[in-house]
Amino acid sequence: MSNIATKKHEPLFHIVKRNAIPWWKAWIVRAISILLAVVVCSFVTILLTKQNPVLVWGAMFKGAFGTERIVWRLFRDISLLLCVSLAVTPAFKMRFWNCGAEGQVLMGCLATFATVRFLGGTVSEPLLLVISLAAALIAGAVWGLIPAVFYAFFKTNETLFTLMMNYVAKGLITLSIIYFQWENTFGSQIVSPLRIGRLPKVYNDHLVIILTVALITLFMYIYLNYTKQGYEISVVGESENTANYIGINVKNVVIRTMLISGAICGLAGFLLVSGKDGTVSPDTADGRGFTAIMVSWLAKFNPIYMIITSFLLVFFQFGSKEITRSFRLNDDFSEILTGIVIFFIIGSEFFINYQIKMRKLTKEGK
Repeated sequence: MSNIATKKHEPLFHIVKRNAIPWWKAWIVRAISILLAVVVCSFVTILLTKQNPVLVWGAMFKGAFGTERIVWRLFRDISLLLCVSLAVTPAFKMRFWNCGAEGQVLMGCLATFATVRFLGGTVSEPLLLVISLAAALIAGAVWGLIPAVFYAFFKTNETLFTLMMNYVAKGLITLSIIYFQWENTFGSQIVSPLRIGRLPKVYNDHLVIILTVALITLFMYIYLNYTKQGYEISVVGESENTANYIGINVKNVVIRTMLISGAICGLAGFLLVSGKDGTVSPDTADGRGFTAIMVSWLAKFNPIYMIITSFLLVFFQFGSKEITRSFRLNDDFSEILTGIVIFFIIGSEFFINYQIKMRKLTKEGK
């Protein structure tokens, strides 16, 4: 039998890894993606609401910058999201996928609230703040330490482990509210705000939170880029075998990094209870632990770039809520607009990291 030659046809296009592009080109791609998202959102607005998209986007800016009070709240929420994003960044840079920031923040919230409730009135106000801050840092660090130890010594799956810890943290808060009877007189899990143990008011209620997170941002940038421990995190993230070969104790790096990550999450919990809300519930973190994953990833683990990504996400959240209120739309509409924007921002990362190459057509392939 004669061999029948078979011709392999290449696909019309294929995806290849792009060489590293300059940072300014990457941000141009992201800016274009945001503009495209605005266009798509405008079409969706016209289609679903019959409203003028110019008025809709005007309402969005009003929701973020309408008054001085709203602007301060905007930057406060940016700071809180940025704080959690900074917390998960060292672990992510080490390729330890810490998806438990939500639970670590909640444990910081619980430790802060419990400390004030049990010690309030027995110590001075400044000392109470210091003790509650220390309790929040320790609680968050311990909650981050547990999956780190199991990963370092037993190679457990850190993603699943940290995710499960989130639900345990929520359960502990629910149990504490019921057991210690923190709920209000109607028996619901709504805890009355604290009257003591709150952050001092400097100009307004938000400035201390903003300044605290600004200092953490500077610290994290220096820590990751200009310290020996930051270098060890990068090496472990590139290759654990290489780290072992050059004498880096990978187990110690993993445990130390997760202690820092958990402690900063605990700090975010302290700022939420002592600064923003004054109370605690299973929903106090408000999904920031999961949103922070996207903020850190989009910023390529750079603390300075995280300021921009945090601003974009919080801005669209504020603006979308104002659109819902102004035009009396369903609450889901704001989620639709936010989802479209996030989809385009994530999609821009594909074009930053990859390129599409078309097959060259020959005479036989026409």
